Amino acid sequence: MKKILMLVGLCALLFNASCKSEEKEEKKEDTKLLVTTPLRKDTTITIDYVSQIRSIQHIEMRALERGYLSKIYVDEGQLVKKGQLMFQILPVQYQAELQKAQAEANYAELEYKNTKALADSNIVSKNELALAKAKLEKAKAEVQVAQVHLGFTEIKAPFDGIMDHFYVREGSLLSEGDLLTILSDNSKMWVYFNVPEAEYLNYRSGANKNPMKVRLRMANHEIFPYPGIVETIEADFNNETGNIAFRATFPNPNRLLRHGETGNIMVDKPLKNALIIPQKATFEILDKKYVFVVDDKSVVKQRQINILAEMQDLYAISDGLAENEKILLEGLRKVHNNDKISYRFEKPESVFTHLKVYAE
Repeated sequence: MKKILMLVGLCALLFNASCKSEEKEEKKEDTKLLVTTPLRKDTTITIDYVSQIRSIQHIEMRALERGYLSKIYVDEGQLVKKGQLMFQILPVQYQAELQKAQAEANYAELEYKNTKALADSNIVSKNELALAKAKLEKAKAEVQVAQVHLGFTEIKAPFDGIMDHFYVREGSLLSEGDLLTILSDNSKMWVYFNVPEAEYLNYRSGANKNPMKVRLRMANHEIFPYPGIVETIEADFNNETGNIAFRATFPNPNRLLRHGETGNIMVDKPLKNALIIPQKATFEILDKKYVFVVDDKSVVKQRQINILAEMQDLYAISDGLAENEKILLEGLRKVHNNDKISYRFEKPESVFTHLKVYAE
């Protein structure tokens, strides 16, 4: 009797284990991973270049005469207009020099008139008249020089621009050439970026087309609202980097951009008949990109791919995959190379609608 009970118990245990095993197999079969294929289509990629932003005019305002800085009429960061008075150097000395020059010119003019009257009466020679006239011309020239020196005591804005900080204060004793401030014309901005030789050649080969339009991503990652146009390319390549500098001009009506800022130039480049896959279908091993390819027997095979370009949530690939090959989209961490899986297939057009696709 005991043997019969033991046999019945053993059969029940084996039956229970078999049922659990079948349940696990059913659950494993119920876990279907998402699979798709690459998508072949025309698209546009965006290439980024680190850039430096410069004002179209950015000059140092310096003292042209020696003297005490008697008055500052503007403030740091202020927008000034062309011809606006900015600094006044104490003009007393230069006013006195002008008065002295004017007095000497008046004396020379009287002397010339008297000599001319005598020459007309043949009392003095024509040489003496010519000498008197030369003295008068010299005196008038000295008046003009004195006027110029006096004018140098008033420092005015040479163009509309924004003031930098002051390097001097009222009452400072200035020497000729001392730096007062820096003035920037920010109505337009020049943005410089370096382009590799191959891309430069591609651009020049299409030089008969419209000028290259570019966008600017600012340091806060926002896109500057006005597009720029590449107007100038420097003459020489940098032998160390193999790059050449391009200069794009951007309108800056709100004067948001300032001299010395940094950003990224964004150049849109069309890609014809590109092979595109979601970034989430890839994984990385030692700086190389891989995907899991699903074969006809539902076995996943690890395969290296080469990236041609990167877009938002997408990669355009140059080689490693064929258009009709299936790739694993989800559950990449759940499988290993040569695992057999259960999957459900979804067309790439449907998959890409759930991504932030910037391809057209």
